[in-house]
Amino acid sequence: MFGARLAQDAVLIQRSFDTVLGALEPLDITRAMAWTTEGGKRLRGFLVLESARLHDVDEARAIWPATAIEALHAYSLVHDDLPCMDDDDLRRGRPTAHVKWDEGTAVLAGDALHSLAFELCTRPEVGTAETRATLALSLAQAAGARGMVLGQALDIAAETAPTPLTLDQITHLQAGKTGALIEWSAAAGAVLAGADPAPLRQYARALGLAFQIADDILDVEGDAEKAGKRLQKDASAGKATFVSLLGLDAAKTRARDLVDQACDALAPYGARAETLKEAARFVIAREN
Repeated sequence: MFGARLAQDAVLIQRSFDTVLGALEPLDITRAMAWTTEGGKRLRGFLVLESARLHDVDEARAIWPATAIEALHAYSLVHDDLPCMDDDDLRRGRPTAHVKWDEGTAVLAGDALHSLAFELCTRPEVGTAETRATLALSLAQAAGARGMVLGQALDIAAETAPTPLTLDQITHLQAGKTGALIEWSAAAGAVLAGADPAPLRQYARALGLAFQIADDILDVEGDAEKAGKRLQKDASAGKATFVSLLGLDAAKTRARDLVDQACDALAPYGARAETLKEAARFVIAREN
């Protein structure tokens, strides 16, 4: 069920992007926006749509925040790949935006995708003014200096720190860098429905950490062709990771335990949450 639902939602999100981006002036910046929003797992968008289904929210409403989070995620990747950040030349098996075009185009494309995310969250179709404001405010908090940007800043600082980060410090870093947007995505359906998002937030916190541990494991033993990006960067840079601190086997055990915690958090929803449970299991079994 999960695999089919993930693929179905990816198609819906791509159609949404095609509609929105297709209405923009055909310039390199808009071509770069389209380039960087194509492909990928669409896991964050899936979490928005699936959490909405869990609360009987119409897909026509949920598709906009689902597309919004994918736009914001794409912006973060474009900027993260820049030479002044991680300096990556490959993403999803294709040249990164600054390689295919240039750094200026990549920066502007990322900026535009960032703005687009909030535009999509506040479309009239999404719901009441209060619902749209709540989504936009919480997305700003998840994306900014309290969330993803904080995590990225801590990650940059770690590269030149005199001592490697501790396990607690890495957990805090990744709760922002990776976890904040995943938590926003999983809670979005409850926000759209005016329901309590607490169980989904608890699910997402465990899911986000498991996702990052799985990334660290992939960086060590993954296949670069399947991953669509350079691997073993962290080891080359001498950065502390969950694998370097815990060891490979213990990191795998920790990821499995977190998936169990994520699934347990969904108990209030009963059998209706089975697809979200499958998503949690997928996170530690993926190859990219």
